[in-house]
Amino acid sequence: MLLELQGSDCGGFLLIKDSAHYSGRRLLKSFIKAALHRDENVHILLFEVSEQELTYGLKDIPIQRLHIHNAYEDPLGWTNNATFTDQHFCLNNLTQILKPNSQQKASTLVIDSLSWILRHVSTTTICSTLHQLKKGGAVRNIMGLLHADLHQKGTVGSVCHLATSLITVAPGNAGDNCVAKIRKRTKSGKVHQEEQAFRINEDFSIILLNKSPNIEQIVPEEHQMDPTANLTFNLRLSDKEREAKEKLLLPFVFSKDKKSALLHSGTGSGRILYEPDANDDYDQEDPDDDLDV
Repeated sequence: MLLELQGSDCGGFLLIKDSAHYSGRRLLKSFIKAALHRDENVHILLFEVSEQELTYGLKDIPIQRLHIHNAYEDPLGWTNNATFTDQHFCLNNLTQILKPNSQQKASTLVIDSLSWILRHVSTTTICSTLHQLKKGGAVRNIMGLLHADLHQKGTVGSVCHLATSLITVAPGNAGDNCVAKIRKRTKSGKVHQEEQAFRINEDFSIILLNKSPNIEQIVPEEHQMDPTANLTFNLRLSDKEREAKEKLLLPFVFSKDKKSALLHSGTGSGRILYEPDANDDYDQEDPDDDLDV
C-alpha cells in the first residue's frame, strides 16, 4: 500500500506522522519526488528546514514545477520582508498561491511541517483551512509532516482524523529500516490498514522489505452471546403457537359486527332516565350551595 500511495494521484490529505525516534522527512521527500515525476505542480510551505536541505538529494527532478514558499528564514515576519509567514496560512492566501492558470492542473500542497504551524495557529483554524482546501478545487493533493510527540493527544487526533491516508513511521529492527503503519480511508467509508517494513535509498526510492496482510476495518460478524440461552422459560413461539396467536381476537379489538351494533343501536336499546326525587335539594342557579364554603 505504501508504493500505491506514492505512485497514485488519488487526491485527499496524506499525513506522515513521526516522532523523535524516527524522522519522516525522507519519506516526505520521496513522495515529493514521485509527485513531480507525475507532472504535478508541487507547492511546498517550508517552515522547519532550509530550501537547500529540502532539495538536497532530489536529482533529476523537473525543477520548474517545484514552487517553494520559504518561511524558514523569517517564519513570524519580523523583518517585514518574508514571502510567507504563519499569518499567511489561511484559506484566501493559500487559494491565491495554489490557483492554477489555464495551462495548469490542480497542484499538490506539501507542508513541512504542520507541527510548526500548530505551535502558532489554532488547531481549529488549521483543520478548517485544510478541509476547505480539500473540497475547494484549488489543490489536488495535500501532504503534511507531523511530529506527534510535540503535541497533546487531542491535537494529534484532530489532525489525523482529517487525513484520508495516515502513515505512522517508527524505526525498524536493523540499520536504516523503518516500519510504517498505514491507514487509508476510501470514499465509501471503509478503512484499510497495513503494516510494512521498508528502506529508503539514497535516491529516495522505496524498497519494501515485508508487509502484513491488508486488514479491512469493517464490523466483524462475530458470534455474540445469546442473552436468552439460559432462561427457564421460552421466549420463542412454535409454528402452532404463532398460528393460534394470530387467530386470537383481543378484547379491545372490535369486529365489524360489534362495531356496527354499537354505532347503529336498534329499537330495543336501553336508556337511563333520571327523575329528581322530592328530597333532592338541587338549585339550578347555585349547584354548589350544599358545600360548606
